[in-house]
Amino acid sequence: MKQSVLTRYRAMAYVTGVLLVLLTAGVIAKYVLDIDGASGFTTAVGIAHGWLYVVYLVFAFDLGTKAKWPVGKLAWVLLAGVVPTAAFFVERRVSREVAPLIQAPEPVSA
Repeated sequence: MKQSVLTRYRAMAYVTGVLLVLLTAGVIAKYVLDIDGASGFTTAVGIAHGWLYVVYLVFAFDLGTKAKWPVGKLAWVLLAGVVPTAAFFVERRVSREVAPLIQAPEPVSA
């Protein structure tokens, strides 16, 4: 497996996690605290999170198939993008597990 597969998964896990935390804060601001402007913020962040979560799903599925995970583990990783802060913990665990599977780059011969 190439390092790039893990790197793009990690990047999308962080982006998805941050957007989900922001979305959660926006929903709290909109419905609990009744803050003006929270509705527009929640809409914008919700749309961004939704589209980027789809990208996260593709990259996580790609990583899971290359790492030959069982279906249950793959589902657990895929759902981490919808539970606030779960993506951070799952990403850390996945990175530690997948790091030994990364192949060293082959030297270029002249």
